[in-house]
Amino acid sequence: MKTFRKVIFWLHLISALFAGVIIFIMSVTGALLSFERQMIEFSERDARYVSVPANNERLTPQQALEAFRAAMPDSKPASMSINNESGAAWQIGLGRDGIVFVDPYSGSITGESNKTIRGFMSELRSWHRYVALSGDQRPVGKALTGAANLLFLFLAISGLYIWLPRMLTWKLIKPVIWFRGGLHGKARNFNWHNTIGFWSSGLLIVFTLTASVISYQWAANLLYTLTGNEVPAAQNGPRGDVAADEQPYVWPAEIDRLWTTAEAQSAGWKSISLRLPIEKNAAVFNIDEGIYWNIFGRSALTLDAVTAAAVKWDPYGNRNAAQQLRSWSRFTHTGESGGIVGQIIGFFACVGGAFLVWTGFSLSFRRFGKWINKQRSSESAELDADL
Repeated sequence: MKTFRKVIFWLHLISALFAGVIIFIMSVTGALLSFERQMIEFSERDARYVSVPANNERLTPQQALEAFRAAMPDSKPASMSINNESGAAWQIGLGRDGIVFVDPYSGSITGESNKTIRGFMSELRSWHRYVALSGDQRPVGKALTGAANLLFLFLAISGLYIWLPRMLTWKLIKPVIWFRGGLHGKARNFNWHNTIGFWSSGLLIVFTLTASVISYQWAANLLYTLTGNEVPAAQNGPRGDVAADEQPYVWPAEIDRLWTTAEAQSAGWKSISLRLPIEKNAAVFNIDEGIYWNIFGRSALTLDAVTAAAVKWDPYGNRNAAQQLRSWSRFTHTGESGGIVGQIIGFFACVGGAFLVWTGFSLSFRRFGKWINKQRSSESAELDADL
């Protein structure tokens, strides 16, 4: 067991040296991205909410869309979303061009998405996912962060094993589960590395596992295998019609009937969004029914755009275990599945990850520096003996 522990220790150290810099980048950017949604919503608060008139009469979705079209005729909406919250502005998504907020009572535009904050967050995500590589180099960046994430998973698991005292006594456990005052240099870094590792490793295992599902198709497919479900066939080639961008944009002429059917599908819906433009007479809605433990679980409804009849209803609750686990992965990775408490925990776990890299590098460099000095001293002693 002593030899096995030594092997694990050196694998732990070498893995950290190889992936440490990228892990540090992912940890820091992950911490900064922890409250992305709240920061964006706060920066757009004046546009996101409107005053409710005394009659409380809202426009129909078609009227709101026509009002937007009159104000921004050259735009090409990619989606339209309605939040079932009193005073909440409706949202017209423009793809990469952002979001426009529309007053559901007057049809006036209340503002647009904050490009500065969203741009900053997008840059952070680029560092987090691709170490800021872009264009043809983006796959290289994804491969680097994916590999670093797997090594981070190994570091979190092996770190717990290395930390575990050979004898589980309180006397041995107590010094490495909390911070000790009055320490400096190597002793302080060792204490911080052990303490932070003890409290954050479990969380880091969860975050790196969910990141693996996001990063690797084989990891996502493994969910299907482990839950006894058939792995879906791989989708090759670009999504949709390649020539779609060359076609003229078609504004929907009548979506009120469609929206009425979508609202009736789930009485307690929280939000409904429609994908635009409507293609091949298939109107695709995503509905937050507000009834699932996964607060980000969305059900899909496809309607015949001519008759408004339901073509396909795909409620989130009816999806198999693998599909639901995949939907959990994205927002468990960010901590958002646990609400603000989960985001706070995620923030501290990311900060902990950054400190683990820093203290780990410091301890490693001290170890190698000591070994180099020892080798030099040995060589010097041999030289003196020869003389």
